[in-house]
Amino acid sequence: MFERSNFLGIVYLGFAILGAILTALANIDFVSQNGPGFDILLFIQDANINPAAQSLSRDLFVSASAFMVWIFVERKRLKMRHVWIALIGTITIAFAFGAPFFLFLRERRILEIEREKIDI
Repeated sequence: MFERSNFLGIVYLGFAILGAILTALANIDFVSQNGPGFDILLFIQDANINPAAQSLSRDLFVSASAFMVWIFVERKRLKMRHVWIALIGTITIAFAFGAPFFLFLRERRILEIEREKIDI
């Protein structure tokens, strides 16, 4: 029988950390160029400054929105804990953090469920 390992969860966690770092660095650049604070209206304006930026912004909005719906469905189906970290992280840090962090939590929960089946 195929036994799942924690490898995939570690990969997802690595992506979450990378997503948090890379987006934080870009946000730090934005503040250093437009500071002294984080001007959210200017950030949104810059994110829609040309058709390419608009395409990426809209893609991110639709993807993140669909993913948030799926998070709620999966959380309930798998009886997951700590999902609030992924939700808050998606909104406050970045989708590049929240999505892989949720996948990490999900993978951990699936391993837990499979181990419970074996112990029975």
